[in-house]
Amino acid sequence: MSGSVTAAGKLDLDPAVVRTARRLARKAGGPVVELARSHTTVSVERAVLRLAGVTGADPDGIPWVNRLVDAVTADVGLGHGVALPAFHALAAEGVGDLTLLAQKAAAGSVRFAVPRGREATAARAAARRSVGAGLRRVDRRRAERERLIRRHGDPPQRPWIYLIVATGDIYEDIPQAQAAARAGADVIAVIRSTGQSLLDYVPEGATREGFAGTYATQENFRLMRAALDESSRELGRYVRLTNYASGLCMPEIATLAGLERLDMMLNDSMYGILFRDINPIRTFVDQRFSRQVHARAGIIINTGEDNYLTTADAVDEAHTVTVSQLLNEYFAHEAGLSDWQLGLGHAFEINPELPESFRLELAHALLARELFPQAPLKWMPPTKHMTGDVFRGNLLDGFFNLVGAMTGQGILLVGMMTEAVVTPWLSDRDVALQNVRYVLGAAGGLREDFVPAPGGFIQQRAHRVLAEAVDLLERIVDGGLLTAIAAGTFGIMRRPADRGKGLEGVARHEPGYYNPATELLEGPVSARSAGGRVGSAAAANERPVR
Repeated sequence: MSGSVTAAGKLDLDPAVVRTARRLARKAGGPVVELARSHTTVSVERAVLRLAGVTGADPDGIPWVNRLVDAVTADVGLGHGVALPAFHALAAEGVGDLTLLAQKAAAGSVRFAVPRGREATAARAAARRSVGAGLRRVDRRRAERERLIRRHGDPPQRPWIYLIVATGDIYEDIPQAQAAARAGADVIAVIRSTGQSLLDYVPEGATREGFAGTYATQENFRLMRAALDESSRELGRYVRLTNYASGLCMPEIATLAGLERLDMMLNDSMYGILFRDINPIRTFVDQRFSRQVHARAGIIINTGEDNYLTTADAVDEAHTVTVSQLLNEYFAHEAGLSDWQLGLGHAFEINPELPESFRLELAHALLARELFPQAPLKWMPPTKHMTGDVFRGNLLDGFFNLVGAMTGQGILLVGMMTEAVVTPWLSDRDVALQNVRYVLGAAGGLREDFVPAPGGFIQQRAHRVLAEAVDLLERIVDGGLLTAIAAGTFGIMRRPADRGKGLEGVARHEPGYYNPATELLEGPVSARSAGGRVGSAAAANERPVR
């Protein structure tokens, strides 16, 4: 940083206020973590069985893992977990594997019970061995990523350029993704089909139909990862792949992403609650488990604070973005994620007609950068105020790119001049990438020179937003986070804890509840230690953003 910058950074934030904000975020999030520790969901249990090797689907397309969890739940309930009843039945029936057991259970030829004594000990050991094998596969995929980064190298610059493909057909997505990588994209996001977040199962196999996106399936993950590995070899830099782990199947999709070596996943603590009306308790239980898997897999999460500003005013509610970022940071650390895995979100969504809008955007972006100096922040382009005027839209995107350069954002999602108006054409993407390349090429080092005036507009605005965030966190601590969500604090959406989709798939732990995946993820070979064991490739290439 410039020699004129204080030890508190370019914004001269009060370190005591920053510490207070983090302390309050811990206090606000703590009760939710305890709730997550004492409950399970159908998707958590299905993720456990996926790690244990259950694959495939019935003739109606319903995965066998759903059939098995449903059968166990019908006989003994969900609160004991599915691992002990399933592995006890596996031994009692003399069946060779869990998928075959699921098929027999769907036919009604297997009954489940919670084992006791020696039978429980044997089932516990078998479940741990089987799930452990799945986690070792996740570990191998993480090590594979590190080898490929060493071999091909990382993009030479930050921010990484993040670009979306979304045809609905995985076989159309692949050539578009490869073309985008050749045009300069560092991260390819395969946006998920509209509505998939509300499906309580993960579709099976490669898919060729989707609305405004492509279904997230294990086979689609595998196909796109293989295609981008080809592009990595061709281009001499590792091209990253992103998908979505939000929704009713968050833990399962996170698990499939780890098994197929995805690099980033959309995973926000409150997005599904606010924008898909998924039950808050279901979401918090699912997101904790999914983040534990992401931590183990070395996956960078992207959070969804940008969405708040599409429904709420980007100036008046700027402090809610900061509060959400602080909560997402706490939840992520508690689940074992390291700072380099925290792609905390924010967006360029202030009305451009507002006087000093660009200076306000600079203040908000720089505040995020200085509050989370080690995190690869994900900077999102304007959408709310795009009008269809492509010339104005391209100019707004240029200003967005400039803020990203001036404030050192880590991941820059490419904005397109037709964003939020029509589905962008390939030619729109090409113009958008030209915009990014020009701004980063001409002003990529401007962060070194940009220092706000001491006590000036930008510093004052950042201090005000942080103070408002602290005030809101204090109120959340007093009333509880679930109460705040129910009251419409974030994104003006009111989501009570006793309502919402998926509530019927939540259960409180019964005495003796057992989850071998959680036991292994929280054990000595967990993400907390794995984060410190990252090899030289990760140390060099997943470096903190300073």
